[in-house]
Amino acid sequence: MVVYTRKGDQGFTTLGTGQAVPKHDQRVDAYGTIDELSSFVGLALAYLPEDGLAHHLLWVQRKLFAIGAVLAFPGQSKGRAEVTPDDVAVLEEAIDEVSAKLPSLKSFILPGGSKAAALIHVARSVCRRAERLVSALDHEGLEENILPFLNRLSDYLFCAARFVNHREGQSEDLVGSS
Repeated sequence: MVVYTRKGDQGFTTLGTGQAVPKHDQRVDAYGTIDELSSFVGLALAYLPEDGLAHHLLWVQRKLFAIGAVLAFPGQSKGRAEVTPDDVAVLEEAIDEVSAKLPSLKSFILPGGSKAAALIHVARSVCRRAERLVSALDHEGLEENILPFLNRLSDYLFCAARFVNHREGQSEDLVGSS
């Protein structure tokens, strides 16, 4: 299999529909950012033990792949991949479960801590960018659950990063404290 095609050398790429678009197209930017997000989740996984959190983050990566497919096939994603209301509910349940194990926040925190937690914080900020990019797309043909999923995912990643630091005994740097 040849990985390079030279078709993108002029600054264009092809959507799953066969339509050629500039590589700076909003849709390409959106699904490229989803791919970047998944890569940061994968990098964080390299620093986590194989436990419930790691398995859940792997599920997140699979959902992000589905979102990328939906974005790459505008108007044609039915049956290819989907994000459901149940997927959003899974994230909400995970947020509630992880949050219950954490001390309450009384201040903003600075992203960081352990390697895994810091990478999850990076994933969270990339997720917020992906959400902004997806929200800027023409929503016709866009699954209605993608934006809620990305919104909950960034919240989940925030809680997951805090949980990893808490579990590893890493203190959180509070904004305004010295």
